[in-house]
Amino acid sequence: EQAPIEQTPQPIPEVVQKQYDHLVETIRAYNPGADFAQIDAAFRYAAAHHGAQKRKDGSPFVTHPIAVAQIVAEELHLDSESIIAALLHDCIEDTDATYDDIAKRFSPTVADLVEGVSKLTRVHYTSKEEEQMENLRKMLMAMSRDIRVILIKVCDRLHNMRTMEYQSPKKQREKSLETMEIYAPIAHRLGMQKLKWELEDLSLRYLDPVGYEEIETQLAKRSSAHEEFLASVQQRIQQRMDEEGI
Repeated sequence: EQAPIEQTPQPIPEVVQKQYDHLVETIRAYNPGADFAQIDAAFRYAAAHHGAQKRKDGSPFVTHPIAVAQIVAEELHLDSESIIAALLHDCIEDTDATYDDIAKRFSPTVADLVEGVSKLTRVHYTSKEEEQMENLRKMLMAMSRDIRVILIKVCDRLHNMRTMEYQSPKKQREKSLETMEIYAPIAHRLGMQKLKWELEDLSLRYLDPVGYEEIETQLAKRSSAHEEFLASVQQRIQQRMDEEGI
């Protein structure tokens, strides 16, 4: 009986490799002791399992988990397990990968994080206030087990909102409302102000495009005045620091 022929791994597209290399540089800058061997294994595992899957914009699907891991690293400076889980976060949901396989290849903790994010992904929100609160409670329960689950999920939502233009208008409104009512407030409560502001801005773009356009236009008009004011303040602070020998 012939032994089964092993499938040759598909070559990784250059654009994907460059995106991953940038992620590694980001991690190395704040955590040179990170487990790069396992991070690399997670990247290759995700690339192999997502395979030929594409995003709505036609890019390889694996660019999404890499982008989520980039936010986890760049904005939150989280640990190796969080980076690995971010890279794998859609594997249980969208591929034939299983909890047991991820636990065996990486660790039970990583598998728990991936499964936790998958469970939050499966929660469907409605506009009914009572059901919104029930879903919020589910998320809070998930947070109580391991806060990193919700941190990764917020980063996942942020990247999805950044690429929301490729979704249907109905999906854009639904996801934006969900983001404004669930994810932005949680980011606020966790002290993730920069992410909270961006989640709100991106949501407003789809919930009130006219209002968003008016605000953007007004800010653009005043931007030069703001820049001049900030430059003058910066100059005064710099001058004072020079006088004090700082």
